[in-house]
Amino acid sequence: MQLVLFGCTGFVGQELVPQLLEDGHHLTLVSRKSAPNSNKLSQTNKLVYLQLDPSKVTTWENNTLLNALKEAEGIINLAGEPIAEKRWTENHCKKIANSRLDTTKELINTINQLRKPPRVLVNASAIGYYGTSQDKHLTEQSNSGEDFLAKLCEGWEAYASKKPAATRLVVIRIGIVLGPNGGALGKMLPIFKAGLGGPIGNGQQWMSWIHRIDLCQIIRTSLINKSWSGVVNGVAPQPVQMKDFASTLGKCLGRPSLLPVPGAILKLLLGDGARVVLEGQHVTSSRLTKLGFSFKYPELKQALSSICSPSVSL
Repeated sequence: MQLVLFGCTGFVGQELVPQLLEDGHHLTLVSRKSAPNSNKLSQTNKLVYLQLDPSKVTTWENNTLLNALKEAEGIINLAGEPIAEKRWTENHCKKIANSRLDTTKELINTINQLRKPPRVLVNASAIGYYGTSQDKHLTEQSNSGEDFLAKLCEGWEAYASKKPAATRLVVIRIGIVLGPNGGALGKMLPIFKAGLGGPIGNGQQWMSWIHRIDLCQIIRTSLINKSWSGVVNGVAPQPVQMKDFASTLGKCLGRPSLLPVPGAILKLLLGDGARVVLEGQHVTSSRLTKLGFSFKYPELKQALSSICSPSVSL
């Protein structure tokens, strides 16, 4: 397929883009970042890289991008400022929101004007849609929350839903993505390797996670399987509590995991963004079960063992 990708140069894209190329797709990558330094990517004639900011209106006047969208059979939209990497100042919250809302709004406006719109749009969202909860068990049928992330995800998905009638839409509400070289786990590994790791906060909060390889497989399947549409929670079948996550990670690394990270320290670093980690959510996917999706890493121990293997560069 001819694909246009937004926001696919980060942690998920490092895994996704090579897989899409191996699947035989032709890609146009659109990102604010400079082209990734990868021999494998630079040597293929199946990839075009456009360094553009998709949240800006002027980007959508770029002729190369417009031509790519006219030829596109599918679009993957993962664009967005990282959510839990900086303190949630008023300015940073605007960046988090605008990078998603403005990009998706302009994308939808543009493809609605095409004579032949893409057959499929795979649009990211997040399990933040449901708000945080210590005790609720949440699925795709659950209501949205009331906090900043929940309202952001609602708006994000609302823009995506205005896609052309001929375009099949799959919205993936993504959980905490685990993999080497980045993401939440990438920040934890050095601490745990030093024997200083442990549960964050009270350790009782739920983590709804997914291995990066499984998330990429969900995206790849969404592109080609016409029976996939609507909202899908991108999470593994078995959420875990933070204390169990820390214990399992410590065992995989052969390190102790007894020293808790006080919630006050996390709040100092991330401000309101700490709520994502301190309060958590128990989210599963009834849709993936019905669609017959098979996880490569359904269990946390299996997932962390693969990531922490000596053969994997961390």
